[in-house]
Amino acid sequence: MLSSLFGKKSDHPMADMKSVQAMLEDLPKNDVYKLLAELTEWIDSVAENTEFRVDHQLTVLRLLDETAQPHIKKLTREFFTPHELNKFQENRMWMTLDNFSRSTSTAYFAIFKRYGNDDKGSSTIRVQVPLLLAHSVNAYVAQLKFICAHYGVVDKTIWTNLAQLYQSAELQKFMDTPVSLTSGVAANTTVKCQIARLLGWYGSGVNSMSPLFIHLSERIVAQYCAAIDLHAVQNEADFLCFDLNQPAAPARANPEISAQPTMRFINVVGIKPKLAALITTLEKNILPDDLNLGGVYEAKVVCDVAKSLLSFLKEPPTRQSVRRSVKVNMTVVSGFENTVEHITAGLNLSTAKPVQWELEDISANGFLTILPPQGFDGLRIGSLLGVQPAGVSNWGASMVRRMSRDDAGQLHIGVEMLANQITCVALMQNGSASGYFEDGQLALWLYAKQADASGEVQILMHVDAYSDGRSLQTEIDEKNYLLIPSGLVEKGADYDLAKFRLVEQEGSHHGESY
Repeated sequence: MLSSLFGKKSDHPMADMKSVQAMLEDLPKNDVYKLLAELTEWIDSVAENTEFRVDHQLTVLRLLDETAQPHIKKLTREFFTPHELNKFQENRMWMTLDNFSRSTSTAYFAIFKRYGNDDKGSSTIRVQVPLLLAHSVNAYVAQLKFICAHYGVVDKTIWTNLAQLYQSAELQKFMDTPVSLTSGVAANTTVKCQIARLLGWYGSGVNSMSPLFIHLSERIVAQYCAAIDLHAVQNEADFLCFDLNQPAAPARANPEISAQPTMRFINVVGIKPKLAALITTLEKNILPDDLNLGGVYEAKVVCDVAKSLLSFLKEPPTRQSVRRSVKVNMTVVSGFENTVEHITAGLNLSTAKPVQWELEDISANGFLTILPPQGFDGLRIGSLLGVQPAGVSNWGASMVRRMSRDDAGQLHIGVEMLANQITCVALMQNGSASGYFEDGQLALWLYAKQADASGEVQILMHVDAYSDGRSLQTEIDEKNYLLIPSGLVEKGADYDLAKFRLVEQEGSHHGESY
């Protein structure tokens, strides 16, 4: 531990910049996890050392933070991937990134508090206070991102500390002072931009986003946060509000409630046309050169996130049907392959056993359940579930749409029903279709909840099996159908949910019925 290495605080090796540089030289550069673990521990040690002058403490913290950033960005890029990670790798990445973000936010805020107390060295950093405030808010964005990525409980002190940072910036008139979060880069943000980024992003439905969408939505909001306005006087166009006196997560602004002097309002009108313009570009399969996503992502995926953001900002989703508090037991399997195997006679080979859920309430479109803290790490926003209510013979398909943890660590899961009845079908290529497709590939046919006059059907397929340019054939209910692609509805980690136009055909398309 560092305590055994450092001895007395007065002998702290980071009290001397030459020693700091020497320690950085000795970092294990070939092991990113060990490197970041050491830097995290050093940051904790610096934050706790009140014998340092405040100016020296800030200098050392920024040096440690900037040393870590290339590795943090690389690991973040690998964590927020469109592809499924193995559980060990995912947890190792998350713990490393989460620990670093918590330590960094704690350290920056500790220096901010020491500056407010006028500790020794505070006067020297007055010109750097806008930068300190911006770094503090930026660190809280990272901390929130990794909490949200694991649907964790948000520490209430984040909102309390953010309110103090906000008030300090206003009182000292630092909100609009240009700063740069990266040394050697021209000033390109402000404290106001960073606060707007945090509040605007977090208030845009993060608890209904997959980890990838959480990351990309934050990056997109960061790109256009200068277009988000923060002000103290409420108007009808305000989207969110944040109370400096009773700090909590940003809430929907309600014009009918009388505003208090301590309330601040977030207006997102300016970001909407920017999102619309971005969507227009992305729909052409073009990623703007100046769009910093922290990695390389397909234009379509980014477009889906931008559309989701814009839709939420225009009209946040509301409950479409009444929920009823009814206790219902349900058999549940998670994932495309497990669902196929559990509903297909003779192919029930899955090693994943079904689990029993007790639903808290249900509606025409879905249900809510509360799960214990442990045992459900594999669930994500967008996870496909095969479901079979007690006493019902057929299986249905559903999708996790909302997830959050309460203070006891229990998972609150909001699930949308895609179809109350599904069946397994075999898909065949039609004619001379090009590209890879395995004839006889199993898929899930979703029966419409109500009669569908459009002549279209939704089908759950293996991930990456759908193609806009490939028609398929199948047989169901002793009828043969040509499936003409109408569009990819949703893409998950292990499935494609696609829509097809149906054309009934004469005869059989293969020698043996499925």
